[in-house]
Amino acid sequence: MASSSLRSILSFPLPLPHPHKSNPKPFTIRCGPRDKRGPLMKGRILSTEAIHAVQSLKRSPQNDAVLSRLLKFDLLAVFTELLRQDRTELAVKVFAVIKSEPWYTPDLSIHAALVSALARKHKSVEITGLIDGLCENDFAADDNNKGLVMLIKAVINAGEVESTVRIYRMMRRSGWEPRCAEDDYVVGVLSSGLRRLGEESVANEICSEFGRASV
Repeated sequence: MASSSLRSILSFPLPLPHPHKSNPKPFTIRCGPRDKRGPLMKGRILSTEAIHAVQSLKRSPQNDAVLSRLLKFDLLAVFTELLRQDRTELAVKVFAVIKSEPWYTPDLSIHAALVSALARKHKSVEITGLIDGLCENDFAADDNNKGLVMLIKAVINAGEVESTVRIYRMMRRSGWEPRCAEDDYVVGVLSSGLRRLGEESVANEICSEFGRASV
């Protein structure tokens, strides 16, 4: 009897010890890009209103009313985002609204960004109109001439000779003159760019006007 009970106990499967539960390893889902657009500019986050405005304009380009409800920074963000998405025609529409705002003063960096976008679309006539509109009035360069340099480089890279010369004439009319090394850099970019575009005489005039040796 005892022997039978022992055999019964030994033949009964013993419960296996439970393995120690370990925390699951974290994993990351990586999504590939849906298109060839660049990333958002670092430090720039679109508000909900700006996102809705971009989406609305892409669905219905004639819907200007969506822009009238935007504040200054949202309007500028929509303009920049449309340029990033290479929706140049929509960006031009937004720029027209920006210019009509009471807070707007000519921003050369905005003009430079739009010139570059128009150049990618081979919109020479539109570039000429944009620069003509800017040159109708005197301009004020920022403290370090960053916007001015951006604009000069944009029109030169676009191969726009007349627009480049118009910017130079505007600089003279506005009383711009070099006062430091950064200003000399502006003169160098302008003169060398015009030489590259085949305008030697204007380039020499610039060097003479602004006291820079001809190169």
